[in-house]
Amino acid sequence: MVSSVEVSLLERLFDQSMDVAFFVKDAHGRYVAVNESLVARHGLKSKSQVIGKFPHEICPGEFGRIPTEQDERVLTTRRPLLDHLEMQWHRPNNPVWCLTTKLPIQNSEGGVIGLIGFSRDVRVPVEPHEIPAGFARALDEFERDLSAEVTPAWFANRSKLSSQRLARLTKRLFGLTPNQFITTSRIAAASRMLSETDQTVAEIAHACGFYDHSAFTRAFRSAAGMTPSEFRKQRTQ
Repeated sequence: MVSSVEVSLLERLFDQSMDVAFFVKDAHGRYVAVNESLVARHGLKSKSQVIGKFPHEICPGEFGRIPTEQDERVLTTRRPLLDHLEMQWHRPNNPVWCLTTKLPIQNSEGGVIGLIGFSRDVRVPVEPHEIPAGFARALDEFERDLSAEVTPAWFANRSKLSSQRLARLTKRLFGLTPNQFITTSRIAAASRMLSETDQTVAEIAHACGFYDHSAFTRAFRSAAGMTPSEFRKQRTQ
């Protein structure tokens, strides 16, 4: 696990960021450390009411079940959750949209011993109900299966949004056009697979939704400044 000194410093740092809920959890998904923002979001008075508990024990219904299941996936698959758009609880009756990131913590032997992460408020001038639930569901579906069929038109159809509305949302949430968001998501997933698996470049290209090896190589070189093979070689040196 992260050392107690490091955890203490991270807590103190994130205690100053009330638009970010910070946490460290053990290998079972129980809270080990949190910041004041996370405590306040759940209408609690102290960190002691959170430490040692699972998300579903401090938050009712879907708002507790979903992060608990996310933690289980990260801990089991070792795959990080990056900038995942979701609605979370903020005090008794105020759900807010957040972008959540969760990273597995590994020991020197490669075993997963916990996770660390944060959820930051989506700072856009809209109310939660103005971000359609269908849009969040489409993002989740895309993250789970980076199918080649996913295009801006696919996103708009799954989200039940016009292409113009979709473009405005992705620009305001991620600072990217729909095409840019799809490409960067694929490249990010591919870079993790190149670093963490022994799959061939062609297999990774297919898994991340690229139509062929050459299309993957062109997109990856454009984003990373090197080919997938060069990236893998550099990461393993």
